[in-house]
Amino acid sequence: MSESRVFTVPDGLEGERVDAALPRLLGLSRSKAATLAGQGLVQVDGRVVGKSDRLTAGAFLEVELPAPGPPAGLEVVAEPVEGMRIVHDDSDIVVVDKPAFVAAHPSVGWTGPTVVGGLAAAGYRISTSGAPERQGIVQRLDVGTSGLMVVAKSERAYTVLKQAFRDRVVEKTYHALVQGLPDPHEGTIDAPIGRHPGHDYRFAVMTSGRPSITHYELLEAHRRASLLQIHLETGRTHQIRVHFSALRHPCCGDLTYGADPTLARDLGLDRQWLHAVKLGFLHPGSGEQVEFESPYPEDLQEALDVVRP
Repeated sequence: MSESRVFTVPDGLEGERVDAALPRLLGLSRSKAATLAGQGLVQVDGRVVGKSDRLTAGAFLEVELPAPGPPAGLEVVAEPVEGMRIVHDDSDIVVVDKPAFVAAHPSVGWTGPTVVGGLAAAGYRISTSGAPERQGIVQRLDVGTSGLMVVAKSERAYTVLKQAFRDRVVEKTYHALVQGLPDPHEGTIDAPIGRHPGHDYRFAVMTSGRPSITHYELLEAHRRASLLQIHLETGRTHQIRVHFSALRHPCCGDLTYGADPTLARDLGLDRQWLHAVKLGFLHPGSGEQVEFESPYPEDLQEALDVVRP
């Protein structure tokens, strides 16, 4: 929605041009003031005026300010996403199987495909509150992580699912191929995570971080790597990658968090071996428990086949 601002022109702006007066009244740039006037959004005593019109002290000045759109670079672009599979769709939610190298939503610096853009291109309408570029997004997966994501299609679903994630009652199961063999073979990592002080794009275990809890169990042990099943109790950015890097067992292929580039090359990986295999929650419409599963994508399956005897 647009916003109307009404002023009485002060004596100090007597005779000033519209495009010179608006910056002093509203803190705008002069070019923005000229644009508003050029769009017919500035009136003096009920009459639309142009940028070069002069103001009279005591006159009523009304400016209509359009609602701000998303910042530059955050517009949702309806673009088909190759390999993105719709696992479930109803009036409240859509569950997608996200490929690697796809972001959940637009963000500053990301120019690749997004889940919300792919859904828009496929004709899905997401009507929820929140920033326009991330409407319906109640969870995120890293760009390089594949697997299941749920997107809310209705306002009710958005509210219910956001609360469910906050209450940690959503079942999020991942499989990760990590370097070496974690000891013990089953356990819980309870270590706070915060933004790395020396690298804006990385996170790290640090005492000043946010509480972060990861449960894991060993599924397969091989000479160079181990396949783990992981349940997240919290959902911090890069949580699995950071926790296992801190244990010196980074996800295979995860060069950002210390993985061996030689092993990554041997396995044919150009991203971390991490996949969201299962997602379970109470359906926001019916209240019934629903569960969804995703098979390994081809690149992860091929890498796993290499490490197996």
